[in-house]
Formats: sequence, structure tokens, C-alpha cells
Amino acid sequence: MSTTALNHRIRLGSRPHGEPTGSDFLHDAVAVPSPGPGQVLLRTRYISLDPYVRGRMSDAKSYAAPMEVGDVVVGGTVSEVVESGAEEFTAGEIVLSYGGWQEYSLEPAERLRRLDPDAAPVTSALGVLGMPGFTAYAGLLAIGKPQPGETVAVAAATGPVGSAVGQIAKLQGARAVGIAGGERKIAHLRELGFDEALDHRAPDLPGRLEQAAPDGIDVYFENVGGPVWDAVLPQLNEFARVPVCGLAANYNATSLPEGPDRSGQLMGAVLSKSLTLRGFIQREFVSSMFSDFLRDMTQWVASGEVTYTEDITEGLDNAPDAFVGMLRGDNFGKAIIKVS
Repeated sequence: MSTTALNHRIRLGSRPHGEPTGSDFLHDAVAVPSPGPGQVLLRTRYISLDPYVRGRMSDAKSYAAPMEVGDVVVGGTVSEVVESGAEEFTAGEIVLSYGGWQEYSLEPAERLRRLDPDAAPVTSALGVLGMPGFTAYAGLLAIGKPQPGETVAVAAATGPVGSAVGQIAKLQGARAVGIAGGERKIAHLRELGFDEALDHRAPDLPGRLEQAAPDGIDVYFENVGGPVWDAVLPQLNEFARVPVCGLAANYNATSLPEGPDRSGQLMGAVLSKSLTLRGFIQREFVSSMFSDFLRDMTQWVASGEVTYTEDITEGLDNAPDAFVGMLRGDNFGKAIIKVS
């Protein structure tokens, strides 16, 4: 590759206080590197936008190390091999990678997963056939364990995780109750086959949820927290299971919520109803479930039993705005940046 080629990047300029703003991101360009032995130079084609990245912009202790100010913003990517220093990859191949918010990345060959564009659209590796889809599959089946006739509820239900949760629940013979924001998303949940679809922006979510789940909720797949969790908790049945995947309502919070301390209410419900609340990160299930996930989800997508939606924004420079919009819930489906 020409030594004059430039790699345009977006880096963390400062740690956001509340919702990220444009000043929290730095745009720059540096020379494109050359691969050494075992390395592969990649040109980024698509970038995944995911809520967990907001947590990594903070320096709070979490399950993953925070980004440092000045780092390229992290993110999963679909990339094309430009030049390879590893014999197992050749120029032109398409791979799943973790290049982050930049036009080119240099990555170890062992971290890459080869993609077949003829088997499925390559962007699906960032969503339904990638980390979000696997998160839904592993969290629901390993922790939620829905049984035929049970009721499964999920918030952020039109997102890449939530939509997969509801559709997999239906395949297991359960009822699916989806919670999302806005009429368009509610209509989409009905198209996906959810038994009930509730708009969390409309009044009296607790009352409407009770009507939608008259026999209570057996599995609640937690993506959001906040007022949605407050509405769900009283509806949980005895022995209900709650896989805790994310808490999107809290990601931009700068202080504790106002109001009384409800931890006593929560712990009382956990005790009296024998609830299982289990936080998880999908990586803990990779060795035991990922091959089954790829087999099952690939078949379900090919047969149309699971469908998915993507929200693709063109241009690397638009990634910050699209990312902030995703955190607000403005996206419709899996949020992706098309770079090239």
C-alpha cells in the first residue's frame, strides 16, 4: 500500500459527563501502517455501534477496561483484508474484526473471523449473527430458560438483542411481550410476531403491562432498567428468571436517581418470589454455546424464523452523532456505520 495513504480515525477526546457531545471526540489522520508477521492490515467497511461503548468511555471500574483519553473509539468491525503478514489470510477476504472507529486497522490474525458474503450479508456478523445475537441466545437460553407457555418480556425490544430475544422465545413456545419506544417500533414488534407490544412512552406502563401479561412474567430479559424495570418487578412470577444484559437508562447518568431507596423492595421480592437475577457478559458463554448459536441462528435467519433490521449511517465522521442517537433510542434496528 502507498506510504502516503492516510488512516482517518475518531478518538476519545475527553470523558463524557452525561450524554456525549461532539467535543468528546477527536478526528485525525495518520499514516496507514504495514503488517508485520502474523498481522493483517484491514480496511474497515462497517462499524458496529453498541451501548456498552458508553461505559468504556468512563473510567469507572467495570467488566472491561476503560478506554484511555486519546484511544481510538472501540467497536466491532467488518473489514476487508488489504495486506497480510499471516499465511491464513489473503487480500480481498472479508473478516469480522475489532478495528474500532477508523478506516484502517492492524490486527493479529488469530483475532479475526472469516466471513462468507454468499452465506449471509456481512453486516449480520455485527448483529443477529454476531455479538448482539449471541447475547440474546446465550442469556435467554442459559439463564432465562423459557418453557412452553411461559411469558417472556424484554425491553429495547426492537434493538438487535431485544428483537432476537423475543423471536427466540417464540421458537421455544413461550409468549413474547416486547417493550419499546414509539408507534413505529410498536408496529414492528407486531410484524416480528410478538404477542404483545407496549410503548414505554405512553402513560401507565405498569397497568398496561399487567393487562399484557395477565398470568405474570416468567422471564424478563433486562436491557434497560429505570422506569421499565420498576413496572416489571411487581409482575414477576415466583421463580422468575431475570438475565441482566444492560441498563441503558443509566448509561448517561451523572448521579443517583431521585426518590426513595427501593433496594428493600427489590430484595424483598427476590426473597419472597425466589427470583433469579443474573448479570452476564456474553463472552462467558462463548466456549460452551457459540458453535450452537451459529448453527441455530444461521438456520433461523435462512428460514425466516428470525428476521432482523439494520439502521445504517454512511460516513465515519457521522459515527459520534449516530452513537449518541442510539443511546437515546433514535435508531431503528442494529446501528451500523458504513465506512467504505
